[in-house]
This record gives sequence, structure tokens and C-alpha cells, in this order.
Amino acid sequence: MIDFKVIADGMRDELVKRRRDFHMYPEIGFEEFRTSEIVAHELSELGLAVQTKVGRTGVIGILEGQQDGPTILVRSDMDALPIQEQNVVEYVSRIPGKMHACGHDAHMTMALAVAKIMVKHQSQIRGRIKFMFQPGEEGYGGALEMIRDGVLNNPVPDVVLGMHVWTELPLGTVGVASGAMMSGSSVFTIIVKGKGGHAAMPYKTIDPVSCTGELIMALHTIVGRKMDAMAGAVVLSVTSVNTSSHAFNVIPQQVEIRGTFRTFNAYTSEVMEQHIQSVSRSVCASVGCEAQVTIKHLTIPLINNVAVAKRVRKAMKQVVKSNALDQTVRTMASEDFSYLVDEIPGMFFLVGAANPDKGITFGHHHPCFNIDEDVLPLGVALMSAAVAEYVMRDA
Repeated sequence: MIDFKVIADGMRDELVKRRRDFHMYPEIGFEEFRTSEIVAHELSELGLAVQTKVGRTGVIGILEGQQDGPTILVRSDMDALPIQEQNVVEYVSRIPGKMHACGHDAHMTMALAVAKIMVKHQSQIRGRIKFMFQPGEEGYGGALEMIRDGVLNNPVPDVVLGMHVWTELPLGTVGVASGAMMSGSSVFTIIVKGKGGHAAMPYKTIDPVSCTGELIMALHTIVGRKMDAMAGAVVLSVTSVNTSSHAFNVIPQQVEIRGTFRTFNAYTSEVMEQHIQSVSRSVCASVGCEAQVTIKHLTIPLINNVAVAKRVRKAMKQVVKSNALDQTVRTMASEDFSYLVDEIPGMFFLVGAANPDKGITFGHHHPCFNIDEDVLPLGVALMSAAVAEYVMRDA
């Protein structure tokens, strides 16, 4: 049996070096030019068949085994976020206003390491491993772009696997839930149109600002007062308010509200959309304003295949103890990996990366987000064991 933990632990220094390089040069969605070039070069050096510019800046690498067998798709995302990093570390982002604040730098590092390990054991592979390095996960639709460009064809995967470092979990813990484990994500924009005028004479206006205040309160009561608490988890948040005027003495013509809602199933998402539409229009109409509502669904709920999850958990017990595998972890965060498991049976798991003793506790998308880099060899070992379960049964 191959001891993937020992192998991955021996790679720690090179994993840290690679992750920090990615971290210093973050690139946001569909601008991952340097990143994808490095990924393609590394895969080519390992001898994989490489395709570039898949889904614009995506990369695919295929490792063929010595015998026939299943095709396993391993996915990593590549993009960073438009955030100014506030960490005081030697590998802080060198690109102003951009930061790997979600851990995609770690994901790429780990996926490349898995490829390196599998190449060394290529003679034992039955089937093939297809590595997918995806652009634009952070709301840009990168998974769908790569699907449109054929990532799920030639060959068609039998199973798809993905992972995410997770600072909501302590280092050493792995979230391995079956079924729905991440929500679908939808965004809304509401334009509240009124009649502007002088702030000293509000009676001559139809004030969209005061209407907006009422509307925000009404939107935030939808979950608690219009949704069945037993029907499934759902959350709604208003995140942005902007007016058409920035003068202190002007009541503007209109106000723009933006926000998001998350659910674990498509039906709940449809009900939420209907409620947002009706509440917006009724509140605005009650004071003489008009509501223009636009809703966009970014991702669908991420549903782990029960059989795949069970098999992956079994493989992971070669790396960690059973009590480290937490089957209860679910989150209202979203991931466009959901579109892959909607097409192919698969599993997405969360690898704990928080360490309070080192001050590593900040959440994802925070300017001080960081990971305990001991998660790197652990993630490599876990993914290697999961892949081997399908293509190296003797492993």
C-alpha cells in the first residue's frame, strides 16, 4: 500500500514555496495568464497531455495509466479576489488590490503535487486522471465556461473530485458530508425609482431613500416570515446601497440595492425569487415608488454523490483517523464545482486550515485570510488517496 501521507509530508517545503509564489502574484477571473502558464508548464514537464485556453484561461492535463479503467477528474480553481491584502508576511500579494483570499493558491499547489505523485506511480494506474485547473470560480462562471469548451468530454469522467481549504474548520479536520453541502448562490439588484428634489422640501418628492429603508427591512423578514423553517436552509443579505446623487441636500431620483440569497435546493430558490419580486413591488408601490428587480442565479446547490462520498471517506482513513472526518459540515457559501457534480457523480470536501495558536482564524474573502501551511501536505495526501481508490485499487 502506498503511504500518501509520508510522501506528501516529504514534499512540504516545495509545496510551501509553490503556494507562496502563487500567493504573491494573484490574478482575478479570466486574467490568470501567469498562473495558467505556470500550471501548463508544470503539467507538461510531468509528461501529461496538456490543453490550454479551455474556458478562456483554463488548463487540462491528462495522465494516462498503463491499463484500461475509469476516468477521474480532479478539479482546482485558480482565480484570486479583488481585495487589498492586509497580512504582514514576506509572501504578501505583490499586486495592488488583488489577493488570494480564498485559498485557490493552495488548491493549485496541491493538485500539481497530486499529479506529480501519480506520475511516479503511473505503472499502477488503471484508467486515467484528468486534472482541471479552472479560471473564474469567484462569480465569473468559470466552471460553465470549461464545460462549454468540453472539459467533460474526450474522455468523459466517471467521477469528479474537488477540495477546498477551509478556515471554518481546525487543521486536521475534514468536512466530508454526503448530499447537499454547499448552497446555490443567487444575486439580486433592485432599482427603487422615485421623484427627486431638494432635501429641504421632501413633501415635493417621492423619496426613494426612505422607501429603500423600508424595503431593506422587508427583504430581511422574508426568510423568517415567508419561508417554511422546516423546508430547508436559506439566507438573504442586502450588501450594497447606492443612490443616483451624492449631495447632502439632494433627494435622489433612484436608489440601487444589491444583495444575495443562498439555498440548498432549486425549489426554495424559486420561492425566494418570487418573494423578492412581490415584496419589492408592494413596498415601493405603497409610497408611490417603482421597483425594478433583476435576479441572477450564479450557482446551483452542490450535492455530493452519496456512493462516491462513502468510498472517498473510506480511502481517507488511510491518511487521517475516522474521528477527523466530519460528515455534518455544511455551509451557505457556494461553489461552481456544483455544475460538475450536477453532470458527473462526485464529491467536494473541505480541509480544515485554521490554527488559532498562529492567529490563523480569519474567514474566506477577508483581507487577513491565511492558512496554516501544514494543510498543504494533508490535502495532497487526502486527494491522492481518494484518486487512488478509483485508479489504483492495489494501492
